[in-house]
Amino acid sequence: MRVAAIRNSVYIGEQECPYDEEYDGNDLSATHLLAYIGDEPVGCLRVRFFAGFVKFERMAIRKEFRRSRTAFLLSQAGLALARKKGYRLAYAHSQTRLIDFWSRFGFRPLEGSKKFIFSDFEYVEVVADLEPDPEAVTIGTDPYVLIRPEGRWHVAGILEQSNSRPATEPSIKKKH
Repeated sequence: MRVAAIRNSVYIGEQECPYDEEYDGNDLSATHLLAYIGDEPVGCLRVRFFAGFVKFERMAIRKEFRRSRTAFLLSQAGLALARKKGYRLAYAHSQTRLIDFWSRFGFRPLEGSKKFIFSDFEYVEVVADLEPDPEAVTIGTDPYVLIRPEGRWHVAGILEQSNSRPATEPSIKKKH
């Protein structure tokens, strides 16, 4: 709800984006980062993971918080998450007026790409090379780490507590 409230304010309210274009069917398959100042939700970033690259989308910062470092910190957090997952390439659609912002994080216009328009704004494809985190989550990572909540691989999860109980398979025994 918080992510939607921020995006509604920024994209639908300020930028007059049509609802069906803002909510394009990709939200349920994405990771959403939410930024707070104190207890107040102030910004968000949608991240989708593809074979070989991560895509940053729908960065939105509430108008009254745009002079804060929220956009910078959200971008850093998104890149850190991608690196922790072992990604080497980040991709985004940048409004042309925001290319300088994305260049601070190593993004550059994708070679051979052309400007394009959607929701009444001009965009350009941008990419950045990433160095995977030395402790990136991989197929060889401890299975308990792999079932921890997304982005919290460094904190023991609830399922690890069940390791202290023997495997009794209660639902299978009831059927026999």
